Amino acid sequence: MKIIKNEQRIKRNAKIGSWTSLAAMAVLGLGMYISFTRTELIAFSLTALIIGFTLTQVGMYMGNKYGRSPRPDEKLDAGLKGLPNEFVMYHYTTPVSHLLVGPAGVWVILPYHQRGQVTFKKNRWRISGGGFMQGYMRIFGQEGLGRPDYEVEGEVNALRKYLNKHMDESEIPEINALMVFTHENVEIEVEDSPVPVLKLKQIKEFIRQKAKEKRLPAERINQLKSLLE
Repeated sequence: MKIIKNEQRIKRNAKIGSWTSLAAMAVLGLGMYISFTRTELIAFSLTALIIGFTLTQVGMYMGNKYGRSPRPDEKLDAGLKGLPNEFVMYHYTTPVSHLLVGPAGVWVILPYHQRGQVTFKKNRWRISGGGFMQGYMRIFGQEGLGRPDYEVEGEVNALRKYLNKHMDESEIPEINALMVFTHENVEIEVEDSPVPVLKLKQIKEFIRQKAKEKRLPAERINQLKSLLE
């Protein structure tokens, strides 16, 4: 499998995440200091705390996506290692973050690092367990799942819009999506999920099976590679 990734973007955003987190700590510290020492400036204290909290959210998001070790792209590469050379994995070089193109078709892959029990029932995503720290982080919106269906739809639409600009509509293959949970301590229980939901260790065999079921023609793969690269 060939891997193409935007290393410059990864390094830049990892630094942004680190500096944003440091700035958040400084602003929060200033807000706390003002609240205890200059009560007449309570409005400034509240403003600092709000700004600090916002910066914390941004820093944690960027850190999880670009600064975590191993990063999401590295985990996906490890999980897909061993696929034939016809496959190409694109990280942060296309309109979507992670894109796999090959005989199995076109797959937008969305990685999630949460651990615990993941369920999808009655059109609702839930995550439970995972220990105290994940519960604490969930309060601040960093470890919850949110609405993956919206995220999937946005990613697929972004790629389709891009391909529509550069290819005839009849040439655009089906765009598939796949949710992958990369943490070892995760359990998945989904019913009628709109997209496949897998553990990291399952994705290589899944992709191989899809290539056997419906193989994307070589000329279409090469056309997509030429466009995306």
